[in-house]
Amino acid sequence: MKTRDDLLALLAEIGVAATTHEHRAVFTVGESGDLKAAIPGAHTKNLFLKDAKDQLWLISAEGHAAIDLKRLRTVIGSAKLSFGRAEPMAETLGVTPGSVTAFGLINDVAHRVRFVLDRTLAEAEPVNFHPMTNAATTTVSGEGFRRFLAAVGVAPLVVDFVAMSVVAAR
Repeated sequence: MKTRDDLLALLAEIGVAATTHEHRAVFTVGESGDLKAAIPGAHTKNLFLKDAKDQLWLISAEGHAAIDLKRLRTVIGSAKLSFGRAEPMAETLGVTPGSVTAFGLINDVAHRVRFVLDRTLAEAEPVNFHPMTNAATTTVSGEGFRRFLAAVGVAPLVVDFVAMSVVAAR
C-alpha cells in the first residue's frame, strides 16, 4: 500500500504543488472547524460506502454538503447504500476510518471503488484532503486534483448534491 510519502512523491512527480498542514487527528467534519478556518480552500467530507450488490463507493463532497444516501443511490445508479467496513477500506484505499480521503484512490489499482465527486468541490479552488492520515491536511489546486485523478486512472462521477443530479462523468 502506498503511504503519505508515496502520495506526496506522486504529486511532485506529476507537477502538482501541494502544501501539507500538520494538525491533531480529527475524525469528523465537526471536530475540524478550527483547523479549517486556518487552512484556505474547500474542505471535504469523504464517505466510504458499499451498496447492496457489494460495489464500493467513495463520495467526496464539500464539507458543508448534505448527503441524502437514499436519494443519492438513485442519482448514481447504485443499489441501497450503507457505510463500508474497515477491512475493504484498508484493502482498497489503504486508509482507516477517520482518514478516508480521495487521495486513497492511489491505492485502488484494481479500480474496485467508484468515485463520486461533489460539483461544488469539483469547481473549488483550492481543495483540501487528508494525505492518507487524519493528522494532516494537504492543499492542492483544483487542476492539481484533476491531474492526480488522471494519474491514478480515475474518472469521477460529478454530482450536484444540491440539485441531486449527475453533472458529468469526467
